[in-house]
Amino acid sequence: MSTQPTQLEALPYRHVLTLPTEPSAVRIARETAEQALIEWGIGLRHSTVGPALLILSELVTNSVRHAAVVSPTVTIIYAAGRDCLAFAVHDRHPCQPPLYGAVTGTGSGGLATVMELVLGLDGTAVVRADADGEGKSIWITLPL
Repeated sequence: MSTQPTQLEALPYRHVLTLPTEPSAVRIARETAEQALIEWGIGLRHSTVGPALLILSELVTNSVRHAAVVSPTVTIIYAAGRDCLAFAVHDRHPCQPPLYGAVTGTGSGGLATVMELVLGLDGTAVVRADADGEGKSIWITLPL
């Protein structure tokens, strides 16, 4: 995959959504993704879309479960181009999960599922810390 996380800003389609870090955020984030994909001309039946929506749901769920005590909001950035779909889930919890550890057997649950899907689609996953170290974004990039 040629698109690196630092190049995501160049993707022509972009949408940002900030929600309270509560259970309804998962559904709203997913519905917003579906609406954005349709508007951007990416069919919901595309083979990448189902797994992408599951990955998004898992990441937002993790923010709701683990970050809500210190992060009143979760922000989702959606982006896409002709051959790439990307999104990030940002919260203000300082923990940076070892994404690739989820694949090697040291992780479990949602992140293991996320990484299995990302790698199965030849995608990438990156954790970016906020400048102040008090939050992070998990960026997912998937080829279309």
